[in-house]
Amino acid sequence: MQLESLTTEHQTQPLAIDTTSPRFAWVVTQAPRGTSPAGYRIEVARTTKALADDHPDVWDSGRIASPESFDIAYAGPALAPSTRYYWKVIAQTSEGEANATSWFETSPSLKEWSHAAWIGKPAGGNLVAPLLRHLFSVSADLVSARLYVAAGGYADVSINGQPASNDVLSPDFTDYDKRVLYLARDVTSLLRAGSNNAIGIELGRGYYGLTNPDVWHWEKAPWHGEPRVRALLKLCYVNGHCEFVGTNADWRVHDGPTQLDDVYAGEIYDARRAQPGFDTVNFDDSDWRAVAVLSAPKGVLQAQHEPPIRVAQTLQATSVTKLNDGSYVFAFPRVIAGWATLSARGHAGDTIVLHYGEKLLPDGSVDDRDDHHYFQHGLQTDRITLARHGVEQWHSHFSWKGFRYVQVDGWPNAPPPLTALTAQVVHTDAKVIGHFTSSNDLLNWMHTAAVDTVLNNLYGIPTDTPMYEKNGWTGDGMLGADMMLRNVDAESLLTKWVQDIDDARNTDGVPLLIAPNPGWGDGRAPPWHAAYVLVPWSLYWQRGDRRVLVDHAQGMARYVDAEYARSPDGIADTSLGDWVSPNTPADGGNAPEDKRVAATAYVYRMADTMAQIERVLGDNEKARHFDAMAARIRNAFNRRFFDTTKGLYRGDGDDGIRQTHQLLALGFGLAPEAQRSRVADALVQAVHAHSDHLDTGALGTKLLLPVLTATGHADLAWIVATQTTFPSWGFWRANGATSLWEHWKLDARSRGHYFLGTIDDWLFGDVAGLRPLAPGWRRIGIRPALTAWLNHAEADTLTPFGRAAVSWTHGAEGLQLDVDVPVGSTADVRIPKSKPMQLTESGRPLSASSWVRNVRTCGVDTCFEIGSGSYRFKQFQ
Repeated sequence: MQLESLTTEHQTQPLAIDTTSPRFAWVVTQAPRGTSPAGYRIEVARTTKALADDHPDVWDSGRIASPESFDIAYAGPALAPSTRYYWKVIAQTSEGEANATSWFETSPSLKEWSHAAWIGKPAGGNLVAPLLRHLFSVSADLVSARLYVAAGGYADVSINGQPASNDVLSPDFTDYDKRVLYLARDVTSLLRAGSNNAIGIELGRGYYGLTNPDVWHWEKAPWHGEPRVRALLKLCYVNGHCEFVGTNADWRVHDGPTQLDDVYAGEIYDARRAQPGFDTVNFDDSDWRAVAVLSAPKGVLQAQHEPPIRVAQTLQATSVTKLNDGSYVFAFPRVIAGWATLSARGHAGDTIVLHYGEKLLPDGSVDDRDDHHYFQHGLQTDRITLARHGVEQWHSHFSWKGFRYVQVDGWPNAPPPLTALTAQVVHTDAKVIGHFTSSNDLLNWMHTAAVDTVLNNLYGIPTDTPMYEKNGWTGDGMLGADMMLRNVDAESLLTKWVQDIDDARNTDGVPLLIAPNPGWGDGRAPPWHAAYVLVPWSLYWQRGDRRVLVDHAQGMARYVDAEYARSPDGIADTSLGDWVSPNTPADGGNAPEDKRVAATAYVYRMADTMAQIERVLGDNEKARHFDAMAARIRNAFNRRFFDTTKGLYRGDGDDGIRQTHQLLALGFGLAPEAQRSRVADALVQAVHAHSDHLDTGALGTKLLLPVLTATGHADLAWIVATQTTFPSWGFWRANGATSLWEHWKLDARSRGHYFLGTIDDWLFGDVAGLRPLAPGWRRIGIRPALTAWLNHAEADTLTPFGRAAVSWTHGAEGLQLDVDVPVGSTADVRIPKSKPMQLTESGRPLSASSWVRNVRTCGVDTCFEIGSGSYRFKQFQ
């Protein structure tokens, strides 16, 4: 056995833990089949020797009998600030023990932060991005150097001519009146003994100092100000002495070459104004001036726990096309989020303009139009003025774009080579942890496009389109949370975003439409506000994170009470319903149906979820309160919207039988048990009415295929999923899509939007047959439901206990099912259309396997339970 994936507060060897009770986790691997966890012991010490000698000098949990292996909170004495601690876990299992060690570092104290001030350029200047620099000394025998950087906006830091890290667009943004994040970096290797050390910082505006007026009023945010930074460098030596170098009035400032930066509009860069080597000792800064010490943002300083944004991949152009006006269009393999790197040679003063877009206009030029007039001064355009220093390279530093095509205006000489432009894929550095593949190319494309589109929208928050809005729309993130958590390591990002939602509530405790929020979007939309309740529940269900429930239970309960209180007779309303159903305008709109159905269904879902949350937290009185609320809403919903004569749900003024109404009633458990089959029949009728195509927007699409499958209509789910005519995912692919779109129509505004891609839930849960049956995947469901339509499907995901996987192949001899269950989990397996005597496990009759328990028939299927390990089941005809 081995222990792997040791984390502290969901991070591997973090450099800044600012919680008083960090949580530990590990994964047991290489264990014999049937291994189960029995207990653990965690030791924390200041040195590795103390752990090796079994004398932890900080904390010893003692031997704890428990099946837990993640989110185990530290319970020792207070931890010292900015200190490295080593920890060891001895995991006890039914098959013996294994141990492993790791480390974490704590955050600076407020006293240590006092060595650094907030600085920027003096007031009264222009919009040019400032360059800051400072010289400092390092004594001999340096052991460690830690750099902590907080910013209002973005801070690009370098030391002695080298980047301080590979992070970009950092730190992540927040409501700066509530919280300001900082990142920690190990810069020991960048320093040298003596007085010849220099640090340089270029500041970008981000969402803190954005100036281009837009419809969301980011330029009027309560925290709005010029970019500023607070940086603290802690130097520690062999003798244990530590020194601090912080931002202060001694630093120097100068206007840099970035004349304007805007996260939406792009950047203006003049290479003639560059200050090469400003982050080195020998640079002449005699014409620089003193920085200004600025006021601090109001928010509390906090360590950033989610991964930073980084460049993940570089793509080469696939073609270059010359337009009639002399411009050139570079095409790349797929729609991405990020930027392009330009390599050009020209004359001093030559200006090259880059226009980024996800699609082309009929004349072949890039579509970078702002049809909604969101912005006053353009969208996704970079302007670079050359300095005539041979071949010049440049890419944006403080903005990102959604694009597949880049139009180059003003190319200075002969036609550009294909290598003149490369594309960088940029997003939060969230590791891919889930995979799906099958014998159907269309399904495989759906999954790949879904994951790529999700990653394109992870920028410290889940955004909605990297090209247009870049906002954390709550409903979008709520719909995609399960897909994110199953496919990428998005736990800490979504936990951070839940706090953003909490920060963005109005005085009545009701969330706003986007988070973080500059003071816009205080409208009523329960299906969107539900993110405040349902995303924490997804975090608990998918990752077993109980603390996020603890942290937000009071706020969530207050909101649900407020939403119910403004719902007369239990019927709610909303400004946003089943958004972008097929017959709505291509730039967005509600489905032609009574929005109160969706609003009331989501208030019910929140009340029901709150009852479960309160039970998890041990507050039975509050659980009963929300149980009663949910029952009242359910009764009101059925009285108002259920047509007992036709067995379907209908609102006022509905256009036909609305698929989403039936889906919400079935998927959320609102339909009376005795009426479920009638409602499912109405759903089938509604799908048939659209020639076996979907007629759903973002809310209904998430439920459509899982509900059809669960109600005995997997055949229809398969037909809908594999359509290639409008409206369908296959229609997108047939028309050249490489990502998910914002609308079913060809003229969808954005081609980088994930909320119609929740078919991925069905691919995992029903096609491959892999789903959690208990929080944290403590129980795993293995239930492939599409074996009659496919020859093969497989999926895996990294659960808190380790990798869970299923792979099945359906051939002439029958079905083969391979299953991997991590230590700490059990699995409930359901093999379709089989009998126990037809099944073998690793070549033995099922009845002869000591690892298979509770074998039983489930209708025409066979069901049983298994413990941890790898299994191969075969079904013979």
